[in-house]
Amino acid sequence: MKIRQQRRRPAVAAVAALALTGVVLSPVAAQAEDGTELLTNPSFDGTMDPWWVSGGVEFTESADGTMCGVVPGGGNQWDVIVGQSGVPVTAGDTFTVSVAAAASPEASVRVMVPDPETEWPPLYYADITLRADGQTFTEAFDIAADAESEVQLQLGGNAEDFELCLDEVSLLTGGEVEEYEPETGPRVRVNQVGYLPGGPKNATLVTDSTSPVGWELRDDAGTAVASGETTPEGTDPSAGLNVHTIDFSDVDATGTGFVLAADGEESYPFDIASTIYDQLRADSLGIYYTQRSGYEIVPVEVDGQQLKTEYVRPAGHVSEFGGDDVNQGDLNVPCLPPEGAVDNNGNAQYGADDHYGENGWACPDGYTVDGTGGWYDAGDHGKYVVNSGISVYQLLSTYERTLHADVVSDGALGDSTLVVPERGNGVPDVLDEVRHNLDWMLNMQVDDGVRMTIDGEEYDAGGLVHHKLHDIAWTGLNLLPHEDPMPRYVHRPSTAATLNLAAAAAQGARLYAEYDEAYADELLDAARRAWDAASAHPDVIAPDTNSVDPNPGGGPYNDTNLGDEFYWAAAQLFLTTGETEFADAVLSSPYHVGGAEGDIWRATGFDWGFTAAAARLDLATVPNDLPGRDAVVDSVVEGADQHVATQQAEPFGHAYDPGDYDWGSNHQIINNAVIIATAYDLTGDQQYRDAALETFDYILGRNALNNSYVKGYGTAYSENMHNRWMASADRLPPHPDGMLSGGPNSAIQDPIAQENLQGCAPQFCYIDHIDSWATNEMTINWNAPLSWLSSWADDMADGHDGEPSPDPVPPCLADIDVVHEWDGGFLANVGVVAGLEPISGWTVTMQLAPAAVAHGWNAKFGTSGAVTTATDVGWNGALAAEGRTEFGFIGSGTPPETIVGGCTPS
Repeated sequence: MKIRQQRRRPAVAAVAALALTGVVLSPVAAQAEDGTELLTNPSFDGTMDPWWVSGGVEFTESADGTMCGVVPGGGNQWDVIVGQSGVPVTAGDTFTVSVAAAASPEASVRVMVPDPETEWPPLYYADITLRADGQTFTEAFDIAADAESEVQLQLGGNAEDFELCLDEVSLLTGGEVEEYEPETGPRVRVNQVGYLPGGPKNATLVTDSTSPVGWELRDDAGTAVASGETTPEGTDPSAGLNVHTIDFSDVDATGTGFVLAADGEESYPFDIASTIYDQLRADSLGIYYTQRSGYEIVPVEVDGQQLKTEYVRPAGHVSEFGGDDVNQGDLNVPCLPPEGAVDNNGNAQYGADDHYGENGWACPDGYTVDGTGGWYDAGDHGKYVVNSGISVYQLLSTYERTLHADVVSDGALGDSTLVVPERGNGVPDVLDEVRHNLDWMLNMQVDDGVRMTIDGEEYDAGGLVHHKLHDIAWTGLNLLPHEDPMPRYVHRPSTAATLNLAAAAAQGARLYAEYDEAYADELLDAARRAWDAASAHPDVIAPDTNSVDPNPGGGPYNDTNLGDEFYWAAAQLFLTTGETEFADAVLSSPYHVGGAEGDIWRATGFDWGFTAAAARLDLATVPNDLPGRDAVVDSVVEGADQHVATQQAEPFGHAYDPGDYDWGSNHQIINNAVIIATAYDLTGDQQYRDAALETFDYILGRNALNNSYVKGYGTAYSENMHNRWMASADRLPPHPDGMLSGGPNSAIQDPIAQENLQGCAPQFCYIDHIDSWATNEMTINWNAPLSWLSSWADDMADGHDGEPSPDPVPPCLADIDVVHEWDGGFLANVGVVAGLEPISGWTVTMQLAPAAVAHGWNAKFGTSGAVTTATDVGWNGALAAEGRTEFGFIGSGTPPETIVGGCTPS
C-alpha cells in the first residue's frame, strides 16, 4: 500500500522499514561440506575476540561454554550489534551462514552481510527468531559484488530485555542455494471455498495439451457425478501458462469435498452449497476489531463462548505525547514541527519544512489533536484519513446495500452478527465498528478559529482535516501497538482528507440517524464544515513526502487531482440532504455522466486515490431524485459491461487485465466485481451475477498460484501477511480469518519480492512472506471491498435458495454474423433487437481483440483497451418492442464467434 523507503544509516547499512520478521529457526536448510571458514572464533571459545559489540552489552562465558549477555529492549534493531569485520566475499561465489544461539525470552535477530558500497540492500540478510531452547539456523546464499564486508547480528528493537547466549556464528565458502519455487499444488485450479448451487462453476487447468482433455467431477466418496471436455485457451500472458477452462455450471449436485479431475490431476477439495459465504461475510468484517487503535482488545462472549481470546492486548497509543510511558501515544499529539523532531533514540528526523517546503505548514503554539481511536491502516501503526474514508464508505455501503437491493438476506448484517464487544446493543454491528473509526476522523478535523500557516499563507483552518497521524520514523515488526516507543505527530491538513471526511460523515449521517439522531447530526455538521473548508481551500495538496524523507514513518497517500473527491463528497451530501447546492455540484462535476472525465471505469478499479466510482455507484443505488438519474444507472451498467467483457476473455475468469498487475491488485479485482455486482442489483440480469461470482473465484484460489488470498479460506491460503503485531513472532497472534492479502504486484518493490520474483508473469508476482510488503501487506481498504463482495455473494445464495435465478428478458440483444472472411480480415453484420419494451437508443459492446474495426457503417465506433463499442447514429436508435436494426463493419484480423458484453439501451 505504502512504499517504504529506507533510512540512510552510515555505518551499519541498516533499514527502518523492513524490520525483524520472526522467522523461526528451522533445522539445517543448507550445508557447505569441506568449505573454508571465513570467521575467526566462530564458536566463541571463552572470548568474544575478534567479535565487536555495539550498544553497551557485555558478554561473559556461561557454565555451558556459550557467551551470554543481556540485550536491552526498545529502540531499533541496529542499536545493538554483534559483528566481525574484515570478511572477504566474492561476486558469484556461494556461502553458507550458520547461527546457533538461544534467547530468553524469545527475541528476533537479523543476520546480515552489509554491502559497503550502499546502505540498502545488503549483500545478504535473514530475519530469525531465537527461543530459550536454542536452535540452529543455516542458509546458503550467493553474493552479488566483491566486498571486504562484515557479518552482523542485529539484536535491537525487541519489546523487552532478553538474555542472548551465542554458541556459534559461522560463514563457510560453498553450499547449495535453494532457489525459490512457489508451491502451486494441483494443476486444476478451482475456487477452493466452493460454488453456489445456482451459480457459475468454472475452473482452469494448466496443461501442455493443445487439444481438449476429459474432466470429471467427483464427490467426497470418489464417485464421478459429472464429466466433460476442457476448452483450450492457449497461453495466458498474465500467468505465462498454457491453460484450458472447465465449465461444470450445469451440475446440480450439492455437498462437501468435491474434487475436479483432469489431465491426471485432482483439484483441491471444495463445496457446492448455499452456505459457502456465510462465515466469510462475518470474518471479512471481523478483522476491523483487531485493527482498533486506542482500544483494549478483549474476548467477546458469543453463545457462552469466549472468542477472540488469541487477540487480547492492551490499548495501543492512548498515552500522553511526551509522557513517561514507553508508548508515546495519540493523546494530545502535536503537529510535526517545521524544523524536525527526534525519534525515541534521539536521532534527528525530518520535519514539516522538509515535507511541505519552507513555510509550508506551521501550527499555533500549544496546538494538539486528540488522535486516539480509529483503525490502524495496515501492517504498521499509522492512521490515514484518506484510506479511512474509502474503507468507511465501503463498509457502510456493505450495510446500506441491504436496505435497497432486491436480493438480500434479512438480518445478516444486523445486531449480534459480528464478534465485537458492542454486539447486543440494538445497533447493527457493522455500524458499531465503523463508528470507532468515524469518531477518530471527526477528531482529525480542525476546530473553527484555529489559524495555521499553509503554503505561506496564514488563515483560519477550521473545517480542514489533518491528512494523517503516524510515527516520526519507521518501527520494526514484532511490535504490539502498546509497545511502540516512537514519538507520533499529526501532519498537515489536506483538501483530500477534508473531502474524505465530508463524504464519509455525510453517508454516515443518513445511516446512523435511525439509531442515534444526535450522532447523525454531529456527522452531518462535520460534513458541511468539511465541504465548506474544501471549497474555500481546494488545493491544499498532500505531497509525496516519502520521496523527500528517507525515514518518514508512514505512507504519503499523495494525491494532486481532487476533482473525483469533490464529486464523491457532493454526491454523499446530496444523497443525505437532497439540497440543490450539492445536486448542482454533482451535475457540474467533470466526473459526472457526460462530463469531460465522465468515463470513470478504469481497468484497475477504484480506490482511495480515485473515488469517482464511489459517487456514481451510490447515485445509482441509493434512492434519490437527481435529474438524469436514469443516465447514472445506465452508466454503471455500461461500466459493468466493460468489466464483463474483460472477465469473459480471461482464462482464470477474473475481471482484470491492466497488463502489469498493480499494488493491491486483489482489491482492484474485487472492486471491478463490485461494479459488476451492482449492475446485477440494478438490472437483475444473470450475466452480471455470474461474472461477479466468477471473479470472486480468482481471489479464492482459481489463479495461477492456486492460492486463496483470504486467510483461513481454502486449502492453500495466504497467512504470512506483512504486519507488525500479528504472526511475525511466536508471541504474537495469527492473522485473523477473513483477512485479505494485497496480492500480485508486478513492481515487486520490496527486497524479498525482488530477490525471489525477478521476471515474474503478473499473476506470479506474489510471495506469502512477512517481509514482502509490496505483495503481501494487509490494509483496511483492501478488506473493505472483500466485505462488500462477500456479503453480496452470500445474498446471492440466500436470495435464490440455491436455485438459478430466472433469466430476465434483456432490454436489447445483439448477434453477430460473419458474412465473409479472408486472410487478415472479415465482413460482419450485427443485429440489434429490442426486448419487450421500446428503446430510444442502443450501445453494443464487443470483445474483438486481437481483431479490430477497420471501417464501419450505421453505427459510431469507439475503442477502449480490448473493448469496442458501437452506438446508434440517431435515425436507427429508436426501436419498437422486439424491433430490429443492423449495422456492419469490416474488421482486420480473425473474426470473433460471438459478441462479448452484449447490448444496452441508451
